[in-house]
Amino acid sequence: MSATYLPTLKQLQYLVALREHGHFGRAANACFVTQSTLSAGLRELEALLGVTLVERTRRVVRFTPLGERVADKARRVLREADELADLARASGRPLSGEMRMSVIPTIAPFLLPRVLPRLRADYPDLRLFLREEPTGPACEGLHGGRTDCVLLALPYPCGEVTSVPLFDDRLYFAYPENDEPPSPSEVEGERLLLLEDGHCLKDHALAACERPEVRGEARMLGTSLHTVVQMVDNGLGVTMLPEMAVAAGILDGTRVAARRIDGPHATRAVALVWRRASPRDRDFRLLAGLLAEAGGAPPERPIA
Repeated sequence: MSATYLPTLKQLQYLVALREHGHFGRAANACFVTQSTLSAGLRELEALLGVTLVERTRRVVRFTPLGERVADKARRVLREADELADLARASGRPLSGEMRMSVIPTIAPFLLPRVLPRLRADYPDLRLFLREEPTGPACEGLHGGRTDCVLLALPYPCGEVTSVPLFDDRLYFAYPENDEPPSPSEVEGERLLLLEDGHCLKDHALAACERPEVRGEARMLGTSLHTVVQMVDNGLGVTMLPEMAVAAGILDGTRVAARRIDGPHATRAVALVWRRASPRDRDFRLLAGLLAEAGGAPPERPIA
């Protein structure tokens, strides 16, 4: 078949965006086009292939079984196209051009303010696009080609990736300042407040307790560390926080105290991961070094 009749990358982008968002309007916004442009592009793709990929109704976007398979293949094609562009960027100046990084919410607000000013100053040609999301979607986005690298906390099964540990982040108990500081062996499960499912800090916190029965008793309520801290400040329970959050002042203005947890599992390893096949290995390792320096800097304020 002549290349003239092959699907275009733009058409494949429209298809993948619709698969990810399940809505024509949101998919169009993600592609920075109008809804009519995206819809027309998908119709052209279906006409070119001679098949129906998407069943359209007023309320529901439903992919046909073949449409699901084509969308999966399109995602891989787009990832390969991105890596083709990465080959060219990798031959140029270090840390230049576009880079898309996902960062988990329990790291982003505490570490990025330390490193972003240096990146802007030392690598002005780098266009870093940041996406804050839980670890599971971040790893899915990495393997799907939506992002180039992920800043996360280990242990976490992120698939076949290159991983560079940056620094260890100790865990702290946060509790009402007038209470006795708890220990992992004493904390009551129903008093333990954690982030909702999908946040890896929940699993790291439960591992620090070293008591399997607590998993079924703890309350997964918070959508952010700041929300959980407010719950503790209002006497609703206790929680666990990473050292970087405590050092950054998350407890300022509250009546919440923090004490470091001792134990072999009371820490998480902050790491940068990327696809093993990525040609930008040099860039990611350079970025990892900068992140490690920022994370290993002295705390902004002394903590117990």
